[in-house]
Amino acid sequence: MGGASDAALASWHTLGLRYGTAYVYPKDALAAGDKAAFHAIAASCGVTGYGWTASCDPDEVVAKSAGLRFPLVVKPVDGSGSKGVSRVIRPDGLLAAVAYARSYSASQTVIAEEFVQGRPLAIEVFMRDGRTVLTCIKDKEFVNGGFVVRRLRTTQLPLATRNQLEATVERLCRALGIVNGPANFDAVLGADGKERVIEANTRLGGDGVPRLLAAAYGVDVVRALIALALGEPFGDHLVPTRAAHAALELIGSPLAVEGELIAWEGELIAWEGVAEARSIPGITDVELYVEPGDRVRPHDQSGHKIGLLVAAGPSPADASSALDAAGALIRPIVRPIKGAK
Repeated sequence: MGGASDAALASWHTLGLRYGTAYVYPKDALAAGDKAAFHAIAASCGVTGYGWTASCDPDEVVAKSAGLRFPLVVKPVDGSGSKGVSRVIRPDGLLAAVAYARSYSASQTVIAEEFVQGRPLAIEVFMRDGRTVLTCIKDKEFVNGGFVVRRLRTTQLPLATRNQLEATVERLCRALGIVNGPANFDAVLGADGKERVIEANTRLGGDGVPRLLAAAYGVDVVRALIALALGEPFGDHLVPTRAAHAALELIGSPLAVEGELIAWEGELIAWEGVAEARSIPGITDVELYVEPGDRVRPHDQSGHKIGLLVAAGPSPADASSALDAAGALIRPIVRPIKGAK
């Protein structure tokens, strides 16, 4: 099975057919890996759209993008993890942005989209028999105002808005062939009350999202996915056992160049800072991926994170406050590597 990686999904589908597994990952869901194809699917579901153009010909992308409303977001049509993404303010920035996006595209295809103003959201669902049995809507904060997620936290929205968003992503899941299983969507809620769905990932959310869901609701989406893949009942793993809010902080290097981790603030040899962070009320998970002496890269794409924190509380503010307190104890201290760019 494929968890939080797009790269595994086509193999999962093919191997399921080859070996006659109880569950076969749906072929239609692979269309979500093509951002242009997903725009067409969203339009067919009546989801409010916005201007975009895509092509494997860089000159065509540049020419057609000039007719869109700026600013634009330029990215690989088949990319993920915020790799190769640029915001373009004026037409004279298109050529470099298209070249950068193509460098991260296996198909050499680039999409340019009108930047959508509003409240950035991430919507996580798990489907059963064509309906959502678990929905989590999260607010998103980004690193330095860019495209890499720094923090996710469960939202507080009017019930009518939540129902509207859930109905939209449910329609999209069915259009993508996701009758059973997980999916997640990046969306923006506009001032007009309408949602623009930016893209879809027909899989579990990455960046520690299963831990956030466990902290908020007591569910285990990983076990549910394993049960689904085995053809076993999976609904019991998705029944909430608590009703809290949760937030997730992704830790990255503070530098814009490659560096070497010297220490985590408050720590020398042992991991005292981690122990103190874990003891803060509300903290449920602390995970660090690097140790002193390891090389770290700028946090300019999702795969460059070097740790995460998860907290739960009675409100989003409570969960975020716990993350702030824990993060102050284990901030990374990174030394630039001479000659690194």
